[in-house]
Amino acid sequence: MFIDYYEILDITVTASLEEIKIAFRTQAIKWHPDRNPNIDTTERMQLINEAYLILKDPEARLKYDVEYLKFKEFTKTKKVSKDNSDEQDINSNYQFFDDVLKKWIINARKQSVNLAKQTIEDFKGMAKVGIKEGYKASKEVFLFYLFLSVIIFIVTKSCNH
Repeated sequence: MFIDYYEILDITVTASLEEIKIAFRTQAIKWHPDRNPNIDTTERMQLINEAYLILKDPEARLKYDVEYLKFKEFTKTKKVSKDNSDEQDINSNYQFFDDVLKKWIINARKQSVNLAKQTIEDFKGMAKVGIKEGYKASKEVFLFYLFLSVIIFIVTKSCNH
């Protein structure tokens, strides 16, 4: 299955390496789990990482660009319905010409899955630490105010006598 990495990162085919890096960071922030608490962003984060891994490497990008042009020509020969319902079929039916690129993409996909999993685990870990620290801080504040209330109570009782 062919994936349009330029579309994933929301950049043009002529984007510079710096523009690719900026687009990667922008998309990673946009689709990060802590920015989308009620949405499973795992698949999207995997695609963003995969696109970046291929497009940041000059040799991989060169091979990808050649394949990208062949894919675009392939899609022109296929009819896509107005609602794009069969676009997925066209992407799935495309056969890679460059076997080396195909292997690199498979490898990038594996790496991106691991990166996405690690990001989610890091997020869960940070959340746990945040909850523990928040509980600890609130307990200390509660004890401080309890102590202060007892002192105020004792002082007001002693003043009344």
